Parts: sequence; structure tokens; C-alpha cells
Amino acid sequence: MTDMNDELVKFIFDGLPVRGLLVRLGNSWQDVLARRALAGDAFPPEVRALLGEMAAAGVLMQSNIKFNGALVLQMYGDGPVKLAVAEVQPDLAFRVTAKVVGEVPAGARLEALLNVHGQGRCAITLDPKDKLPGQAPYQGVVALHGDQREPLQALAEVLEHYMLQSEQLDTKLILAANDQVAAGLLIQRMPVQGMGNVQGTSGARNEDEIGINEAYNRIALLAATLTADELLTLTPDTVLRRLFWEEPVRLLTPQDGPHAPHTPRFECSCSRERVGSMLKSLGRDEVDSIITEQGRVEIGCDFCGKKYHFDPVDVGGLFTPVRDQPPGSAVRQ
Repeated sequence: MTDMNDELVKFIFDGLPVRGLLVRLGNSWQDVLARRALAGDAFPPEVRALLGEMAAAGVLMQSNIKFNGALVLQMYGDGPVKLAVAEVQPDLAFRVTAKVVGEVPAGARLEALLNVHGQGRCAITLDPKDKLPGQAPYQGVVALHGDQREPLQALAEVLEHYMLQSEQLDTKLILAANDQVAAGLLIQRMPVQGMGNVQGTSGARNEDEIGINEAYNRIALLAATLTADELLTLTPDTVLRRLFWEEPVRLLTPQDGPHAPHTPRFECSCSRERVGSMLKSLGRDEVDSIITEQGRVEIGCDFCGKKYHFDPVDVGGLFTPVRDQPPGSAVRQ
């Protein structure tokens, strides 16, 4: 496995209303794919590439907001990929998965993967950790087509369209992924008034500058010259130097903000206890029928591929109240 560090770089352009982020997921992304392969549940190459781009995009978006909760990026539709999900926590721990229900054509792009009959959607959900009773997560949804109803072929185009439609923010996004690296570059015009991000909207002055801010347009054009190969193979410092060598780029350090820095990493929150709770929710009769038919219950985590097994003794422990269990007994791990 190639040694590639996970990196996130934040930067601004001094004196200009433009900010940027660049992420490279190396070891963490290889870890994701290795776990899926070990579980015998590897995705087709086209799906792996999409999930890599979603992981990079999710880390970029989560890093760009001040939000104590999970950011969930979902793509769903009517193609061979029914659902693709990337979840990123506030500390930039991420995980991804997909549900593939049909044969994926070689070289398939977004339309062929999720939007065959025009029913594809992209949803961004913010699920706060400290939400109040009855408070619903914030969610924004856009179709996988442009203003002229043309199908969009790349995740970056969908997210740019989302940011412009939902948040009135000019955004340039470059994404790429292979089996070694998932990476992304985000350039965004900062709102003139207020804090424009996926948690809120911006003021009228900000809307007046959509598409016409000269500094942003110039920097976005430079960013658009970045190739997928460059994004995947060059270090963040090299990318920024090549793209913006004439621009006043300033890297942001931890001292530039109140929040401690985080490094992106793969982390799955699945556990035997959670799987056990899910089985209990099915009811004893349903679980016993699986035991009768298969001899045990096997549950695989959709995100990391880890397998959890429950035999008849384990199931008996799940459905026996603790007060009725013999002293010293425990559900086996």
C-alpha cells in the first residue's frame, strides 16, 4: 500500500473575497478500499471513483462550515447505483458506502450511474449532535441536471449548482479519485454580508455579485486548469504554487481560528452493540426464523464491510433481560 498522508489545507487570497480548501485522502482512502476488498464486497471502479470524490467533497464542505454535527452527502436515483453516501463528522472522520443494484457500464459517469431516467437527486444533510427535541436536520436537495435541464455528468458540477442555487455562492470545485488517492480543490467567493454556507443564506449585496466578481472569476478560471492527474499526484503546496503563483495566497494556520485543526481520516461508527440493537428491533420471531434457516445471523456493515455474527446463544442473550441472565454471562464478542 502506497504511503500517502491525508492532508487538508485552508487558504485565502489576501485582500480578495475568495477562500479555498484543498484535500488529499491517501492512506485513509486506501484503508476504505482495502476493508471492502477484504470483506469480499469491493465496488466497481466507477463506483469507487464516485465514492472517492464524494468523500473528498464531504471533507471540503464540512471543513468550510462551523457545525457541530454530521454532514451527509447522498446521491440517489434510478440507475445501477441506487444510493451513494458519504458521511463526515466535525472532526473530519469520514465513511462512505453505496448500494449497487445493476450492472455498471464501463466508464459510466453520473448520468449512467444514477440518473438514467432523470430521477437522480443530490441531498446534503446537516444533522446536529446537540439538536433540540423535535428539531429536524437541515437538508437541501437538487436534481442532477443544470438550468437547461441538461444531465450533469460530474459530481463537482452538481455541487457547484447546489451552492449557487441554495446558498447564492459562486463555487469552483475540482474532484478526482482513483484507488490510491481521493482529492478535491474548492474555491469559493466569500459572501459580502453574513456567513453564507450550507447552514444559511446570504444578503442582497452578496446576490448582486453572483457571477460578476472579477477576482473570484479570475481565480476560478485558474483553478479550472487543474487536471485530475495533477490533483491526484502533486502535493497541495505544489498545486497551489502552480495554479496561483501570481495571486496573494495565504495559508491559514491553526492560530487563524478558534478551532483546533483536524486531519481527515476513515472511521466507522459501527459496533456489535448497535447491530444487536437493530436485531432486537426486528423482534424475536424474525431473528429466530433466520437462526432456524441459516444457523446464525450474519450482518455486514455497509460502510466498512465488517461482519458481525450472532449464533443461537448470542440471540438468546439479546432477548433475555439482564436481570434474568445467569451471573457472569455476557453476549459473546
